[in-house]
Amino acid sequence: MIKVKLLDYTPEPERVVAMAARLCYSAVGAEELSERLSEEKVKEMVRKMVALGHASTIEHVSFTFGIEGVSRVLTHQLVRHRIASYSQQSQRYVKEHDFETIMPPTISSRPEAKAKFEQLMADIQARYNEFTDEFGIPAEDARYVLPNAAETKIVATFNVRSLMNFFSLRCCNRAQWEIRQLAEKMLAECKKAAPVLFENAGPTCVSEGICREGAMSCGRLDAILAAKQKQQ
Repeated sequence: MIKVKLLDYTPEPERVVAMAARLCYSAVGAEELSERLSEEKVKEMVRKMVALGHASTIEHVSFTFGIEGVSRVLTHQLVRHRIASYSQQSQRYVKEHDFETIMPPTISSRPEAKAKFEQLMADIQARYNEFTDEFGIPAEDARYVLPNAAETKIVATFNVRSLMNFFSLRCCNRAQWEIRQLAEKMLAECKKAAPVLFENAGPTCVSEGICREGAMSCGRLDAILAAKQKQQ
């Protein structure tokens, strides 16, 4: 099961965004940035920056996540989001004599496929242990037999601009199930820390009212637009 813990984030993230915005649009200096900024004014300026797409102001805020219970498949996708910092559990230094695995629902829901998957993982574990224990092969080389399904842990730090891009792509129903679950858990943590800043974050159908998937659209945008029409 995926575990996400928000380890740290920029203190008063929404006020930091508002201060950066204030500097852009007024003559005040750094020492005066936070003066006379009420909570309502902070919310107003944050919403304005997000709506205008003035994204440089949200780059000043960062969030650091501790992530566990994910596969190497997921982290291969995660590190494609290059404007972020990552520290991953090393298979070179941490021996995998009893590695956990992540099984896709499409496999776990089919008994025969599940049994074959589990047998394959057991065979790989046996070979890995044999290489390290009997042949004396170092873990940095024995890891070459480990599967993408092997569970891993990673610490990731994003600035908010990069996070918004991550959520727009990975909260989409077209994203693979595992990284979509991760993105949704990360977004939930961000909303607790900065509810105004992230109030419209998510796939582009939510954040921008558009869908870029074309013929492959899941139909979520149509449902969102229909719901808005009923409210009018």
